[in-house]
Amino acid sequence: MNAAGDAAEHTAVLLHEAIDALEVRDGGVYVDCTFGRGGHSRLMLDRLGARGRLIAIDRDRAAVDAARRINEPRMTVVHGRFAALAEILRAERVAQVDGILLDLGVSSPQLADPARGFSFTRDGPLDMRMDQSAGDTAAQWLATATERQIGEVIRRYGEERFAQQIAAAIIAARARGPVAATQQLAEIVAKAVRTREPGQAPATRTFQAVRIHVNQELEELSLVLPQCVAALAPRGRLAVISFHSLEDRIVKRFLRAEARPAGVPERLPLRAAQMPKPRLGLVGKPVRASAAEVARNPRARSAVMRVAERTPW
Repeated sequence: MNAAGDAAEHTAVLLHEAIDALEVRDGGVYVDCTFGRGGHSRLMLDRLGARGRLIAIDRDRAAVDAARRINEPRMTVVHGRFAALAEILRAERVAQVDGILLDLGVSSPQLADPARGFSFTRDGPLDMRMDQSAGDTAAQWLATATERQIGEVIRRYGEERFAQQIAAAIIAARARGPVAATQQLAEIVAKAVRTREPGQAPATRTFQAVRIHVNQELEELSLVLPQCVAALAPRGRLAVISFHSLEDRIVKRFLRAEARPAGVPERLPLRAAQMPKPRLGLVGKPVRASAAEVARNPRARSAVMRVAERTPW
């Protein structure tokens, strides 16, 4: 493998914990739904053996290009949304897999590149698309959305208590000219937000909210989780790393629901043997980064990993 430079751009969070949780085994078939810069994929490949196979998916063309520079015949690289998992597996003629990893959120290279528009630390175009070949940019959405729509997105996806004030400020600024740059939006938000938690920039929640909306991140997550369960072979494992409460809430509720017998009315007297079998079993408790990892990589501070295993029936 020859892409060490790309790997160095991004530090994979919960690297060994995730691959250990998947119980990657020699000869298995695995899916990394969010290749990023390949930290998790590389460790999976190290454990797959000569007969194993890895399908690496990413919607970011830069990540796909990095993956394709790796000389690795056991890895198939796919440019696409992970919500198309079932379609991707059909195209690859894969019926079942032994493990699936979802590492959600934004990668360090995406944040570091001002041209991507994910961060306001340096000025750049207000893009925010993970796939720059599809969909409207953040600037395009802000140019056409109503004040109510903007406020609802910021409130729902940013959990921002000043959402309506920020939306009103964006509409007022838009009347004077396009809101098209990252620092421009950050300055608009800063003037509208009266107070903020210590250590957090005023625009942090707004940028998170707009990014989630532009990329339909929560909808994509809700769509892929059932496909993951359907694709897993018996005893196959799913590991999901999330970085904020909205993602984690979706994952937690889904896994808990799949770990319970389905379709049984409350208070119906049934013996254990008569109960419908759940499709998943929960594996351990949620895993968080150690203090040592957080010290090395502050991005890991908010990470939480949940793991489940496909039941054998």
